Amino acid sequence: MSAARKLDTTLAALADPARRRVVDLLVRGPRAAGELARELGVSAPTMSRHLRALREGGLVEESHPQFDARVRIYALRPEPMVHLLQWLEESERLWSEQLAAFKAHVETTP
Repeated sequence: MSAARKLDTTLAALADPARRRVVDLLVRGPRAAGELARELGVSAPTMSRHLRALREGGLVEESHPQFDARVRIYALRPEPMVHLLQWLEESERLWSEQLAAFKAHVETTP
C-alpha cells in the first residue's frame, strides 16, 4: 500500500469522534473490547464496528489472553501515527514557507 493510501486509511479511521476516543483510551494502555464499550457507553456491536474500522486502518491490533480466547484485548500500533505526524510536519513546513513568502511580499509592496 502506498504512503498516501496508508494516510488516507488512517485519517478515515480517525474521522469518527468515538474512534478518536478509543484511541485516547488506548494511549493509556491495552484494554478489553468490553471495557472500551463501557467507557464510551456504547453497545458491544457498536464497539465492535469501531474497533474493526480502527483495526482495518492499522491503528490497533488485537490479541487474546491465554486464559480466555473469547476476550479481545486491543492496543495501539504506533506506525500509522508516525506516518500521520510526518505528513503533518511536512504540511506545516510547506505552509510556513508559503506564509513567510507572502509576508515578505506584503512587506516589500508599497
